[in-house]
Amino acid sequence: MTLCISLAARPTDIGTRFHNYLYEELGLNYIYKAFTTTDLPAAITGVRGLGIRGCAISMPFKEDVIALVDRLDPSAQAIDSVNTIVNDDGVLTAYNTDYLAVARLLRGHAVPATHSVLVRGSGGMAKAVVAALRDAGFDRVRIVARNERTGRALAGQYGFAWQAEVEEPAADLLINVTPLGMTGDDADVVAFPQHAIDAARVVFDVVASPSETPLVIAARETGKPVITGAEVVALQAEEQFVLYTSIRPTPEQVRAAGKFSRR
Repeated sequence: MTLCISLAARPTDIGTRFHNYLYEELGLNYIYKAFTTTDLPAAITGVRGLGIRGCAISMPFKEDVIALVDRLDPSAQAIDSVNTIVNDDGVLTAYNTDYLAVARLLRGHAVPATHSVLVRGSGGMAKAVVAALRDAGFDRVRIVARNERTGRALAGQYGFAWQAEVEEPAADLLINVTPLGMTGDDADVVAFPQHAIDAARVVFDVVASPSETPLVIAARETGKPVITGAEVVALQAEEQFVLYTSIRPTPEQVRAAGKFSRR
């Protein structure tokens, strides 16, 4: 049996359910387990030494793990952040499937690179989004972040602009990469003001739980095309699955696995 794992400060069963569903669906002799660690170097040594095929990496390990692998795929090099490790006979290659998923969604939804863009947020996932935008040819991108230090740093790294608040005019494409709209204290917060939603042509919310965030609901009510965080989670997990198994499941199988993982 082939083992794949995840390492996170707060493990969840979302990835576990997604991957194990597809292993069973496709009759693969694989199993996926979620772990946490207080000793990242020792954990990665374990991945190498025990022959663990794949390892998903979550916060706060996405940058610290870079020094512990052998190779960086361009998807990880683009943002200096890792969310997936593949073990080939003891050689560890790091990828970032968040970046791959965002790039694929922009292509799949046929979002024109001529669109102006507002990205709200400046954390780790924002880096994946902004890098994917840059590499897809978007050049009118503004980072909206109240934290001036991180906002300016992210914008400067990719050659874009920073601003503290959403101002008029807004943009053709709105992307929320903050916790606004997630379950908890921010559950009822719409990440962008109504004037920005009204002016947008496409709305993209990276928040995955719930998939129908206040921003997504508001965008749907105005008839805007939307891209959801549930799509990001499913696609990035699909890319991990392909890296681990060299098998690409059908879109129907991915949708079923995504639905099963959110139960």
